[in-house]
Amino acid sequence: MRSAAPRSTRVKPIQTYIDTARSLAQLVAAVADQIENKRRIPTEVSSEIIDAGFFRLLLPASLGGAELSHPDFLQIIRIFAEADASVAWCINQNNVFSTNAVRVSEATAQRVWGDKRTVVSNGPPGPQNRAVSSGNGDYVLSGRWNFSSGITHANWVAALAPVYTENQMKPNEMRTFLIPIEDVRIVDEWQVGGLRGTGSLGFEAVGLRVPGCLSYEASEPSREPGMLYLIDTTPMFASGFATVALGATRAGLDSAIATAQRKTQQGQSQTLREETATQRTIGEAEAIWNSARAFLQEATDSMWNAVSVHGELNTDQRIMVRLASTHAIRKSAEVVDAAYSICGSDAIFTANPVHRRFQDVHAITQQIQGRMTHYDTAGQHYLGLEPKGIF
Repeated sequence: MRSAAPRSTRVKPIQTYIDTARSLAQLVAAVADQIENKRRIPTEVSSEIIDAGFFRLLLPASLGGAELSHPDFLQIIRIFAEADASVAWCINQNNVFSTNAVRVSEATAQRVWGDKRTVVSNGPPGPQNRAVSSGNGDYVLSGRWNFSSGITHANWVAALAPVYTENQMKPNEMRTFLIPIEDVRIVDEWQVGGLRGTGSLGFEAVGLRVPGCLSYEASEPSREPGMLYLIDTTPMFASGFATVALGATRAGLDSAIATAQRKTQQGQSQTLREETATQRTIGEAEAIWNSARAFLQEATDSMWNAVSVHGELNTDQRIMVRLASTHAIRKSAEVVDAAYSICGSDAIFTANPVHRRFQDVHAITQQIQGRMTHYDTAGQHYLGLEPKGIF
């Protein structure tokens, strides 16, 4: 167990970050159609977010980061998610990944994240990806990495790959390699229906030599004593993306409620809100959404309290975050389905806010954090079995 003694690191009070997030979210909402159509965050908007330090929220103070508490960070993610799910997704993805700055040497961390405009984009490896150890501490890297959210505003990429020695059939380890974006080839296959604005393009490298100092194993211990770095990226990714789903769904449900207050069905004289079916649907949707939100908050607060008091997470806490995150994503889809149904034919038009939220939330259910098999993992744990899966 490592010490989790709290330390004073934050330069600005959390309310300042919250207020700035709300201001930036208004800017995002104003260009939501452009984000959707261009499949990326416009440069003028991503620059505002970068310059305000919102891709450095989880970086350690030693690197000039905000080093926010995780519960405070999730508040910010929800604010952006209600404005646009794609922007919130990138802010969560790029910020959570940045916590790996504590797993490389101080010199490497300064090289990559010392630039206040640095954003690192990463994606999962393909089946043919590999890195070959050169024997002198460097590596030769080849492969493709898709789903690299935020790569259109990034200046570094991160490539996870199995490491082999020459002529070896089985890898020795898995390492992540940090690469300046100009050293890779960008591949645009991001033709999707939901989360379009994340700009989750791919990148390729062929025989690229990467210095060993620009790589690390996920199990590397943290150089930093902060409580934030006692949590690995798995529960932070899961709970952050679940918060994106909840925030987008909240905006979709609010839009459906506004539609119900003014819309009448063909041949009817009363508005949708006066119909019993609408009233029941809204009541059930509110109950589902608030229940999922409360469970996620309970799980993430418990996680933060655990590292604050004990300096580590046990399996119970990790499983609870996994279960609450997956449940929030799956229930968000149910609620946004209800919102979509209430809006009737209005919802099929891409200009309708409910349409976009419907597409975005369903895209999140297809991501690894929304897999139904996570329920199996939780069930195994609660039944006294050895849990399998990612938690």
